[in-house]
Amino acid sequence: MTPLAAGPRCRSLGYSEFMFDVLVYLYENYWRPDACPDHQQLSRKLSAVGFESDEIQEALRWLDGLAQTAESCTGSPVSSSIRIYSDAECETLGEESIGFIVFLESAGVMTAPMREMVIDRAMACGAGPIDLDDLKIIVLMVFWSLGEEPDALVLDELFVAPEDRLIH
Repeated sequence: MTPLAAGPRCRSLGYSEFMFDVLVYLYENYWRPDACPDHQQLSRKLSAVGFESDEIQEALRWLDGLAQTAESCTGSPVSSSIRIYSDAECETLGEESIGFIVFLESAGVMTAPMREMVIDRAMACGAGPIDLDDLKIIVLMVFWSLGEEPDALVLDELFVAPEDRLIH
């Protein structure tokens, strides 16, 4: 597996492409959110490894929103329930990202509350459609924020490029 890296995307979104680089760095260097130092110390550490102040602040604001969303996402829908996406969600997420979310949920690796967290954090990014690679980072950060290790299916979908997958 290769490390997940954010590329030159998101320019039309409310957050810069580099904010996703900060998120990837946090995922790769801190096992769980509670392993991260406080915002001030974390900002200094991130700055020391080369991130700019505005990128760091964007990432910390986004993570604060993730923490708030995690606290409010509770309950579980009936197994026969169907998620209907609003027009704004369809526009921001795009077909490819919605398809990916549906795939993860139907495979049983993402719960409905996790799905809502992913949608909320994607919507916080602004205008779309959001790049699928950025959505994958959001999915990864939702697992991270809950202190859960994604299973092999999720890791394969998040880290391995489709052309690099082996068919058995």
